[in-house]
Amino acid sequence: MKILYHHRTRSKDGQTVHIDEMISALRRLGHEVVVVAPAAMEHEDFGAEAGLVARLKRILPMAVYELMEFAYAFGAYLRLRRAYLQHRPDCLYERYNLFFPAGAWLKRRYGLPMLSEVNAPLAQERARFDGLFFRRFAEWSERVVWRSADYVLPVTGVLARYVQDRGVPQSRIRVIPNGIDPASFAAAPSRDAAKALLGLDGKLVLGFTGFMRPWHGLERVVDYLADSADNDGPDLHFVAVGDGPARATAAVHAAERGVSDRVTFTGLVGRDAIAGVVAAFDIALQPDVVPYASPLKLFEYMVLGCAIVAPDTTNIREVLTDGDSGVLFDTGDAQAFRAAIDRLCRDETLRRHVGARARALIDERQYTWDSNARRVVELFRGLLDAGSP
Repeated sequence: MKILYHHRTRSKDGQTVHIDEMISALRRLGHEVVVVAPAAMEHEDFGAEAGLVARLKRILPMAVYELMEFAYAFGAYLRLRRAYLQHRPDCLYERYNLFFPAGAWLKRRYGLPMLSEVNAPLAQERARFDGLFFRRFAEWSERVVWRSADYVLPVTGVLARYVQDRGVPQSRIRVIPNGIDPASFAAAPSRDAAKALLGLDGKLVLGFTGFMRPWHGLERVVDYLADSADNDGPDLHFVAVGDGPARATAAVHAAERGVSDRVTFTGLVGRDAIAGVVAAFDIALQPDVVPYASPLKLFEYMVLGCAIVAPDTTNIREVLTDGDSGVLFDTGDAQAFRAAIDRLCRDETLRRHVGARARALIDERQYTWDSNARRVVELFRGLLDAGSP
């Protein structure tokens, strides 16, 4: 099968991981994947921002930037059309973005079977966090893409209900959560070896990976370290992997609480090295989460058998069970996060149990990119056999 894979993502971050892993998985299954995407993305290092796009978003009036986003769709459509005429793909897989109906236009013109991958309700998200000048226009463009696709692929059941509320029939929605490539993590060192590499022998390691935002509340972890210093408990160390606006604030807070020597900020770690760092985590932290997300870090924690602390939210409960494959905390209780960490710190048996169960779920439920790719291919084959509408 020849698959035309289309996206508008410019940042080299978690979005890129999903894109690269899905393309690689489809190719491992023997399918040809033709990618149409921003060319500049290929030349950036992991962790890079969206370059000129990010600068324009900061300096341009909101209305002008949104019109430029929509204008980009016309150029993207021409590139898509050129790729279609050159390669004659069997189907189109598009990663949904806002003001971006290029794939829907191609489907309408050539009748190409189309799947739309949805990772967030971007019209709602942008309106809430960044603001939208043309909100009704954004919502219209969102509906156009989702209703045009033969199947919409949200990453959580929470997001699936949002898609359905926007007029997409349930019969055309398939939830495909994020996943992991176990082979990429198979060579990770043992926990003790990983700790030794980080100079943390004998420590009980709390860990976090990802883009550090203020709402992650990393200061709560620092406070837990400081407040437990005089307790008769394990020797704790906190490892924070990644970067972001909250990193400096957390570092300052650690200095103020006198625990800088018990906190390590690694900065950005390449995808080829991340397993060796996360393998050192005894307790892996998901301090907060947006209610519709399928966090990539969650599956990285799981495949390495970490004991996970995560919010007790609907999207997390789609993956983890409290007390069995993780320890979940009530986000409405200011002390619950600390209590969940404390519970795992003091109970080695529980740590081992939830870590082992989380790892087992990867295989039991097939939270892998290869499994996701197989599901995508099955959907396309069904459409091709039936004749895509």
